[in-house]
Amino acid sequence: MEVTRFDPKDVLNLPDNPGVYRFFNEEDVLIYVGKAKNLKKRVSSYFNKQSGVNRKTRRLVSEIKAIEVTLVNNEFDALLLENNLIKQNQPRYNILLKDDKTYPYICVSNERFPRIYSTRKFIPSNGTYFGPFASVKAMNNILRLINSLFTLRTCRFDLSEENISKGKFKVCLEYHIGNCKGPCEALQSEADYLDDVNQAIHILKGNLSIPKQFFKEQMTSAAQKLEFEKAQQYKDKLESVDRFQSKSIVVSPNIADMDVFTIVSDEKWAFVNYLRIKNGTINLSQTSEIKKRLNESDEEILSLMIIDLKDKFQSTAKEVLTNRELALNTENFKLLLPQRGDKKKLIDLSLKNALFAKKEKYTSLENVKDKGNRVLKQLQADLSLKELPVHIECFDNSNIQGTNPVASMVCFKMGRPSKKDYRHYKIKTVVGPDDFGSMKEVVGRRYKRLLDENEPLPKLIVIDGGKGQLNAACEALKELNIYGEIPIIGIAKRLEELYFPEDSFPIHIDKKSESLRLIQKLRDEAHRFAITFHRDLRSKNSFNFELEEVKGLGKTTVDKLLQKYRTMSKIEQAPHEEIESLIGKSKAAIVTNYIKQKKEAK
Repeated sequence: MEVTRFDPKDVLNLPDNPGVYRFFNEEDVLIYVGKAKNLKKRVSSYFNKQSGVNRKTRRLVSEIKAIEVTLVNNEFDALLLENNLIKQNQPRYNILLKDDKTYPYICVSNERFPRIYSTRKFIPSNGTYFGPFASVKAMNNILRLINSLFTLRTCRFDLSEENISKGKFKVCLEYHIGNCKGPCEALQSEADYLDDVNQAIHILKGNLSIPKQFFKEQMTSAAQKLEFEKAQQYKDKLESVDRFQSKSIVVSPNIADMDVFTIVSDEKWAFVNYLRIKNGTINLSQTSEIKKRLNESDEEILSLMIIDLKDKFQSTAKEVLTNRELALNTENFKLLLPQRGDKKKLIDLSLKNALFAKKEKYTSLENVKDKGNRVLKQLQADLSLKELPVHIECFDNSNIQGTNPVASMVCFKMGRPSKKDYRHYKIKTVVGPDDFGSMKEVVGRRYKRLLDENEPLPKLIVIDGGKGQLNAACEALKELNIYGEIPIIGIAKRLEELYFPEDSFPIHIDKKSESLRLIQKLRDEAHRFAITFHRDLRSKNSFNFELEEVKGLGKTTVDKLLQKYRTMSKIEQAPHEEIESLIGKSKAAIVTNYIKQKKEAK
């Protein structure tokens, strides 16, 4: 494969071959990976389109400073390469194929007496793996079936012939309750144990007819020998397999292994359902939801997801059924668009799952929205507010014995945190531990700025504190001539009492009320935000103080060290040559001597 880099102005010089293109920004960071049958046409379309392009695509194009292309033999190879590059580099504008979620497997270990267990780590040298399973519940159902049918060990002992002959192991509780036959004490032969393992492997492969026939033969044989208790045990196992098989969706014994992919979408989301058919039975169903970012077509999304999901679930099916005509030519599998018969029924079933996922997605989004409105309406009723409090701001102070006094303001919109609107403040006009003065200052600064910038005011202000802090905040609003325009309350921590201005009696909201929980959440978030800022500031100041006491070091030098190392412990670990290159030879010597004296003093 050949990799070549181009300037965006030279897109017309790109080759007409299939391949993968990569966009880089000004910092030479990879921001997007795509594939194309014709690189010149595809890449130039980003720069030639003047209309019908969404805002996200325009932003992507504005950031492109360099283009790399890799030529491949065909579009299928391009898809595979694109898949690998996206997973490896996680470009910010790609949303497809970035999922690196690990799915569980069932492993049959390659030990002398193999164990069968679940794991999320795929290490081929450890044994034979089955899966991955999209549903942990489905995997556990299979494991429970196997454990109920066969007496397989769960211990991790090294059951070599030498260890067993030396009597290194003793049977455990699993033996005494009948879940294991004790191969660790040579109470079960290796051949007998492997018979059970082989039957379990047939179940893992989906070939249930083989273990059913095995149990049926064993049941008949035991009955002929008049071993009726043993025959009943085999009958129970046979019924367990039948019950398990009845829970699977049997498609048709005439349908071989195949994959089914369908897609439904709208302007924002796409939903791709994947059904894996094994021996005429659906043994895996998964629906993936994809948030569109750059107006990807359904055909493009579906092509990418076919490659991704077949790779993720290690499907070797040679037939792939879809509900879209795809120009995806490959020798690995054949694409079909069935119009009737059993295969069309599979497409309809897959589409039904995709449509159900779409419905559930929008139902959940509506539920979140409805819940937010419900809580806000409850809060409006509890506080007798004229307007719905869609925009709430909460203030809190933080200081320790008056040192590094700070304050925070957190903002909730529609009942949810709006972190881009959070603000923290260093107290400028108040000296010492004065919570009331600090609260007046930050409330005044916040709303003076909003008024100066003609920004909308909140529908409710919450003050973390009792009557004193609330009165201080009200004074700030009075000085700005907006007192009475914005509802304001204070919340006292001890009894969760809510105070209104000019009202000496607090109000109490039901402790289980969603509206009180929203106010508590605001208060706790403001407190967290203030404490975090206070700790950072205090740590920074203590670092400055220690170095500024060192004779020969000025504030400029200290600031350079602070900017690079952040903490005193890091500067103590830094090499002398590195410090010298940062602040010069003479000042580096002063710092090194100070660190040396400090260590000797300890």
